[in-house]
Amino acid sequence: MPLVFTETEARFEDVCTVEDALPLLEFLKNSDAPQVDLSACTYLHTALLQLLLSARPRIAAPPADPSLARWVEPLLNPLRLRPEGEDRRSDK
Repeated sequence: MPLVFTETEARFEDVCTVEDALPLLEFLKNSDAPQVDLSACTYLHTALLQLLLSARPRIAAPPADPSLARWVEPLLNPLRLRPEGEDRRSDK
């Protein structure tokens, strides 16, 4: 499975496709302080990127894949600066 969930973290592994959008949405809705680890992700479907941009979880680790990082890092970088545990809904 490309997404591995713990209580507070979603870890993206390898190719993450549109089929992973619903489980990610459920995780983001049900976690008080979600964080995301993209370090092992090699492909990120735009539906997943849109969920991350909308829900604004803390990004614990950016993609290690240079091609993917080049495209998503500028969009996700502000989410990395969010202190752990900060309410992601406070600035909406």
